[in-house]
Amino acid sequence: MGTMTDPILLLASTSPSRAKLLRDSGIAFDQLGSEVDEDAVVSEAGLTEPSEIALALARAKCEAVAALPQAAGRLVIGCDSVFELDGQPLGKPYTAAVARERIGQMRGRTGHLHTGHWLIDTRSPDDGGTGLSEGALAGADVTFAAMTDDEISAYVDTEEPLWVAGSFTLDGYGAAFTERVDGDLHAVIGLSINTLRQLAGRAGVPVRRLWGREA
Repeated sequence: MGTMTDPILLLASTSPSRAKLLRDSGIAFDQLGSEVDEDAVVSEAGLTEPSEIALALARAKCEAVAALPQAAGRLVIGCDSVFELDGQPLGKPYTAAVARERIGQMRGRTGHLHTGHWLIDTRSPDDGGTGLSEGALAGADVTFAAMTDDEISAYVDTEEPLWVAGSFTLDGYGAAFTERVDGDLHAVIGLSINTLRQLAGRAGVPVRRLWGREA
């Protein structure tokens, strides 16, 4: 359960990239991962649109963590990213073979990275809680370099692209192969700080409170 000394924000993720974004933005937070079966969520809802998938998974993760005792008295934020190419959603490839095939399709082209955000206010009314449960999308167009076959193999060999949406990152080895980003850079890395500010504001929490500099 949250205490007066806990940060008000609880990140429903164990992602190092999302945690670094928050830290670099001066935001105080704790982390708690969810145990959501992503494939089951998408299948049961019958979702096919990349943006809908990203938002539904962000909500599922947020709701799973918000239901835990440790989340009481907090703002819980959940996120999920889905890359769209030719209208098709590309999640985590998991295997080297899938990653190699996807990156081969992506090289020299532009796709769109959707990041869904969902925020739940678990604070009681006596503590200023609003009961807010709301989501928002952010994202950007990402243009990739015309990678050679050797470069694709070298990147896949790092294993970095196996566990990330769209088989690429902007804050790791994948940065070498990203030519252009048009949109919210933070959303492509995994969490839009601006979107978080907006959602927290709708729960009556100004960004200065997220910074941990003011009670």
